[in-house]
Amino acid sequence: MDQPDRWRHMPSAPKDGSRILVTIRPSEQGPAEVDLAYWSNGDRFGGEGWRSSDSSPGRIIAYAEPELKCWMPLPTANLDRTSLPSPWEGKDARELDGSGI
Repeated sequence: MDQPDRWRHMPSAPKDGSRILVTIRPSEQGPAEVDLAYWSNGDRFGGEGWRSSDSSPGRIIAYAEPELKCWMPLPTANLDRTSLPSPWEGKDARELDGSGI
């Protein structure tokens, strides 16, 4: 990944269980947020899908596909950076990875 600090379309997110950053769409519960999530193939505690890294057996925090706007790989350690990136707040998904031309 040549540009790790760049938001990407959700269909390109890895579904191998690795942790990624996701932008959660704004809703009536609040504004857009960034969360640490991973794809789960499902287990006795829940079906396959995106889960928050805060999940634990019996307390699954699951995201439906439409709730997640985009993703980016975890940034590398950087002592000058002390917070998560801001959620992506573009108006159209076509803006994520360029114009799509």
